[in-house]
Parts: sequence; C-alpha cells; structure tokens
Amino acid sequence: MSTHQQFTVNRKTSAYWRVTFHNPPLNLIDPDSVYELLTLMDQIEADPDLKVVVFDSADPDYFIAHYDMSRAGEKQKGPRESELPAWIDFTTRLAKTPVVSIAEIRGRARGIGSEFLLACDMRFASLEKAVFGQPEVAVGVVPGGGANELLPRLVGRARALEIILSADDYDAQTAERYGWINRAIPDAELEGIVEELVRRISSFDKQTLSDAKRLLTRSGTPDASELLESRAAFISGASSKSTLEKLPKVFAQGLGKRTDFELSLGHSLGNLE
Repeated sequence: MSTHQQFTVNRKTSAYWRVTFHNPPLNLIDPDSVYELLTLMDQIEADPDLKVVVFDSADPDYFIAHYDMSRAGEKQKGPRESELPAWIDFTTRLAKTPVVSIAEIRGRARGIGSEFLLACDMRFASLEKAVFGQPEVAVGVVPGGGANELLPRLVGRARALEIILSADDYDAQTAERYGWINRAIPDAELEGIVEELVRRISSFDKQTLSDAKRLLTRSGTPDASELLESRAAFISGASSKSTLEKLPKVFAQGLGKRTDFELSLGHSLGNLE
C-alpha cells in the first residue's frame, strides 16, 4: 500500500492496483490532485507487470465532486516535460497506456469528476448511490476536460447535448441506458463484480490486452487539438462577466463544501436566484 496526499494505491497483485480517492471534504480535483495523478501515470507506465487499475473513492457520497473553483487559475505544481496542459496530459496518457483502467463509482461524479470517468476504459456504478453530471453551463462555462469530445462518442450527439446543456444530475440507471457507463449494479454486488472482471482480465497475456485496447480505441479517443479547443473555451467562459458575477452566489450557497447545495448540485444550479 502506498499513500499520496489525495489517494492511496493498493497493489493487490503484481498485475492489479486499486487507487482510492480521499481528498476531504468531498474529493475535489485541484492542481495538487492533477500533479499526483501525473505521478501515478509515471508509475503505471513504468511497471512491466501491471495490467489493470481500478479507481474508487473512500467517500460514499462523492467519487469526485468537481474541480475546486476556489483554486482555479493556480499554476500547476511541479516540473513538467509535456507540451500539453496537465489535465489533458493525464487523460490522454491514461487512454493510451496498455494498462486497462476501470472506474468503480459510488457517490457523485460531476464536471471534471465525470470527465475523469470518461477517460477511463470502463465504468461500473452503484445503482443506488452513483450520480453523474456536467454542471458547467449553469455557471457560464463549457466543459473543458474532455466531456465535449468523449460524451458524444459514448452516448451520441443528442444525449450529449441534453447532458451538457441541462447541467443537471443523472442517476446511474439513466447513465447506463445512455451509454455513459458500462453498467449500473446493485451496490452490494458492485465490488464483487468488478473484482471478478479484474481477476479475468489480469489472468490474460499483457501484450494481447495491450493490442486489443490499442485497436479498439483507434477511433474512440479525441485528438489533443479537440481537447485544447474545449479547454480554451472553458478558460474564456471562466473569465466572462456573467460567470464572475455568478460564482460568488454559488460559493455563498455552499459550492465546494459538504452542504445540501452540493449534494443536489444539479437541482441547486437550476434554481439559482
């Protein structure tokens, strides 16, 4: 077991790691998170035996809530070699690595939390406890971390428009029907089903797994230029007059804190005064 500041890595076998997010109060993503995830990617890419990584959360109410808007604009931590922005660097590397990534979701995954899931190879969610959303439009920005590119590939253009333009919450059953996730599974069965899938995958030849993932994703992942265009639109929206006027209101209501406003964020943003 190794511990970063915001998650732990349980090396369950040489072929299988389980990464558990734990960043109270509600698993927000911030510049430190992204730095740690890039460090994790270095470790994943360097391990010749690793075949599968499962991501889960220690918080039953929040898988990843969203980006910590109170830290928006901070310079990314640590030295970097990639020409890509840090988040895009992480998600593109996660998609390209031969290691299979699986998200096991309990609680809320909104904004960049949803975009993290979209970057994983597979997504399995608690039928009772998982909630999904892309709330950005409600505060005057567009998604900037992959949703514009990956959601239409999974759910189709019309449903992606519904998800992003409504800025609302979606339950696991709806997310499964739309194709946002692989399956919505009764909570008591979720971990066992994921573990059995990991057991099967990790018993197979790594080169064969790598070839299959590479071939299956040839047309399924966005070009970096698409991601950069969305990021630029997000940054432009974040500095707009409308957004700058709206953000103090949502912070005052409880954004980024363990409040009823956050728990019901889709409903809350749709009813801002």
